[in-house]
Amino acid sequence: MTAPRPVFGPHLKSFPSAGAPLVREQIPAQAWNLLCGDLPLPLAVLKQSALRHNLHWMRDFCAQRGLHLAPHGKTSMSPELWQMQLDAGAWGISFATVFQAAVGARHRVPVLLIANQVIQRAELDALAALHAERPDLRSMFLVDAVGQVDAIEAWAASRSFQGRFEVLLELGIAGQRTGTRTADEARQTAARIAASPVLQLVGIECYEGTTAHCDHAKDSATVQGLMDRVDAIAREAIAQGWFGRDEIILTAGGSAIFDLVAERLQPDLGRPVRGVLRSGCYLTHDHQRYTRYLCCVGERLNLKETLQPALELLACVQSQPEPGLALLSMGKRDVAHDLDLPQPVWRSDALGGAPQPVPAHWRIDALNDQHAYLRFDASAPPAEWPHLGETVASGTSHPCTTFDKWRWLPLVDDGYCVVDAVSTWF
Repeated sequence: MTAPRPVFGPHLKSFPSAGAPLVREQIPAQAWNLLCGDLPLPLAVLKQSALRHNLHWMRDFCAQRGLHLAPHGKTSMSPELWQMQLDAGAWGISFATVFQAAVGARHRVPVLLIANQVIQRAELDALAALHAERPDLRSMFLVDAVGQVDAIEAWAASRSFQGRFEVLLELGIAGQRTGTRTADEARQTAARIAASPVLQLVGIECYEGTTAHCDHAKDSATVQGLMDRVDAIAREAIAQGWFGRDEIILTAGGSAIFDLVAERLQPDLGRPVRGVLRSGCYLTHDHQRYTRYLCCVGERLNLKETLQPALELLACVQSQPEPGLALLSMGKRDVAHDLDLPQPVWRSDALGGAPQPVPAHWRIDALNDQHAYLRFDASAPPAEWPHLGETVASGTSHPCTTFDKWRWLPLVDDGYCVVDAVSTWF
């Protein structure tokens, strides 16, 4: 049950069209340099030094608090990046679907935390098959309703399934996404799981990320209310004997206000507790949305440094059809646009010149499928205008929806020499 080894070649966007297929170990020997125009653009790239910084930063953040990390693998869907996270001490990898978890299992991820409900028969079939193929595998998914337990038991009866799935009770927030809304619903669901012959309750899960506002008082109040509910149902589940294992998993943590939930993931419950953060975007971070959130985290924790943007989208200035407008060779097919539009961060002549910060008046205000509209002040000196053929690198917002547009991403050193590459499995 091992995934095939990825091959990088001309079948991939922005790989040299006349180049020979390569395996990962052959990439550094190509000596590609992006500042010299050695690869066609657009191209999403990862900065190796920033990745390493972010890996160590989050590892230390968790270690200082006695927490474990199961980062969201759906962010990148890149086995090579998952392995970097596991090598840096991650306990497991989180996923959003059974398909994603199966990719993780086939790349030897030891613990799969499916931070979502599993209820479809086809998905339950697939999860059961994964465990039959890999007896050493540990997985768990979320349950938030008695009806979900009924559906799983009906599936098990139809398949004569003899195993037991580990599950986490999910607590939700009114108006947000999944999870039980009231204390009574949580108690009823937990008791029903405990009584099920095919499920085992191993912990409590919640997700606070969609409530973030970069308002310290508001964010703290929301998180404290949510974690009070986690604490209360965990204590009741212990008292009622609903947990199926001695160790209790408590897990939360998006990529925006994870510091606030981290304070409450290691309570004294009189039983071993494994507090697990699931932040996924920390690895590449971004230049916009999460940068703003991490400024707030830094203020709360009085930090001198937080995370660094590691993901950039390089494009070529391919047209300058009128004063104040240039068109870049990237669009909706290449870069995230669901939260914020990309914004230029540096420029280079594509002939080996060092990157230079873009003028403050440059901005991208629209995307087509294959074009970005770069606006600039036509009254500025011509040296501040974008020039045909030059490279413009843009920062992104929300790395998840840039990764899913690429099947490979080069890793570059600080001089933009390609030193490695990763694959994605969307």
